[in-house]
Amino acid sequence: MPRRPMLLWVRSGTAHVRLDDAAPYCLERGQGIWIPAEGWRDRVIATEPGTVAFPLLPQATVGAGAPGTPTRFDVPGGWQDWLIQHFNLQVTPYSAHGYPQGAIADLLRPAGRRHGERDPDIALSAPTVPRAGGARALAEELLRDPALDLTLEQWASRVLCSARSLRRGFVADTGLTFEQWRLACRLSAAVELLAAGYDVDQVAARIGFASRNGLTRAFKQRFGRTPHEFGKEVLRQVATGGAATLGERATAARQTDAMVSMLGPGETRAAPDLLPATRTPPHANESHVLTWVYRGSGYLDIGDQRYERERGVATWIPAGADHVTVLRENSVSLPLGNASTGDLQLTEPLQARFSPSWDDYLMFCSVSARSRLRPVDYDPRHILGLFAEQVAAQRALSVPMPTEPRARAAAIDYLRRLGAPGGSPALDVPVEVHRAFRDQTGMTFARWRYAARMRIARDLLVGGAKPSSVARRLGYAHLPTFSTAFSRFHGMSPREYQEREAGQS
Repeated sequence: MPRRPMLLWVRSGTAHVRLDDAAPYCLERGQGIWIPAEGWRDRVIATEPGTVAFPLLPQATVGAGAPGTPTRFDVPGGWQDWLIQHFNLQVTPYSAHGYPQGAIADLLRPAGRRHGERDPDIALSAPTVPRAGGARALAEELLRDPALDLTLEQWASRVLCSARSLRRGFVADTGLTFEQWRLACRLSAAVELLAAGYDVDQVAARIGFASRNGLTRAFKQRFGRTPHEFGKEVLRQVATGGAATLGERATAARQTDAMVSMLGPGETRAAPDLLPATRTPPHANESHVLTWVYRGSGYLDIGDQRYERERGVATWIPAGADHVTVLRENSVSLPLGNASTGDLQLTEPLQARFSPSWDDYLMFCSVSARSRLRPVDYDPRHILGLFAEQVAAQRALSVPMPTEPRARAAAIDYLRRLGAPGGSPALDVPVEVHRAFRDQTGMTFARWRYAARMRIARDLLVGGAKPSSVARRLGYAHLPTFSTAFSRFHGMSPREYQEREAGQS
C-alpha cells in the first residue's frame, strides 16, 4: 500500500520520532518534522506526558520543494491554527467553499452552445458520495487526496469492508462503478487545479495520473477540450477581469505548497491571512459524533432546526440524523470522538461548554480519536464521562448547590444521570444529606431536584429545543406531565415561555 508523507507538529510538550535504526529526533514545543513517503521502513512516534502533537498527512504528491529526507523545522506562530484546521479537514467531511461553478461551466461549454444552456454531461462538482459506511469512507478519503492509487481490494482492507460491498455501495448510491467514480473525482479535481493556474504536468501528478498524456485523453473525452486549452482559457478570462476564486482542492494545494516552504532554509511563506469558511455535505453518521469549536463559530443544521456553535462549545451530533455542519470564516473545530448507540441514547444534539483551559486536553482527545497517535491504554469511551462531568458542572451553576461533600456528590450524581436510560437515578440518600440540602439550599432534596429540572428546562427552551424533546431529556415519560410541572413552577406553559423569550430576544 503506498505511503504518504507526514508532517508532525508539536503544539506542546515533547515528542520523539525514530525512523528505522537511526538516532531519534526530539521535538519540543513549536517544532515539527517532515517525514517523506519513501526512504524508511519503520516509523515510531512517542510523546511524553502532557504533549499535544498533530500528525498531518499532506497529499501523496506535494509539489516541488518538499525535502526527500527527514527534516526538522520550527513552525511559525502564524501557521499553528491553520495546521489545526488542516488536521480537521483531514479527518472530517468538511471542505472549503469552491470555485464559482458557473464560471467553470462557461469555460467548459462546447463551442456554439449558447450562454445559460448547460451540457448535462459536464460534472463540474465532485461526484455524489455513497452513503454506505465503507464506500463513504473510501470516497471521502479520495476526495481529500485523489492521487491515492489503491486497488479496491487494498481499499477494502483500509476501510474494513469487503471489496464486494464496496462495489455494491458505489453502484447503488451513485450509479457509477468504483473506477468510474474515481475518474470523475480526479477530473473534478483537475478542473479546479487548472482553474487555479497549475500546469497540466502538475495537475496530472497531483490527482493520480501516471502521465500528462493520460490526463489529456481522459479530460478531452469528458469535456471536449484538452487540459491545456482549458487552462489557457482560464488565464485569458482572469486577465480580462474574470473570477479567480480558488476551489477547495486548489486551496489545499496552494496551502500545501506554502507549508512546504516552512521546511527549508530562507524566508518562510506567510500563513494564509484568512481561514476560509467550511461546511460538510448533507450526511448522517452511523454513531454519535462529538465535535468541539476551538476558534470562531459555526452552526449545525438538522432538518429545519439550527444549533449555533461558539468558541468552546462541544456538541454531540446524534447518529442517523441527516445534517450539515458549517464553520464561519476564521473558525476551527475538531472532532473529539464517537459513541455507539448502545453507549449513549441520543435523539437530539446535546451541548456543553469548555473553558480555554481545556484546549490542550481536548486537542489531545481529538488526535487520539482520529489518528494512530494515541495512548497505549486508550479507551474511546472516556469522552462520554468527560462530557457528562462538564454537563453536570454547568447544570450545577443553575441552581443553589450544597457544600457538604455527600450532599454535593448526590447533587452532581443526580445532574449527571438526569434523563439517562433507565429512568431517574436512585434517591435513597442518608438523612444527613436531606438535612444538608435544607440547611444549605433552603430546599428539601425533592424540591431541589424539581428546581434543577425546571432551571435546565428554561435553558433548553431558550436554546430552541422543542418542549417534547426537553421533556425526554429531563426524564419525563410524557409531555403533559412535564408541561404541568413547568406551568406549576413558572406560571406559564413551556410553549408560552419559549414564545415570550423569543419575543424579547
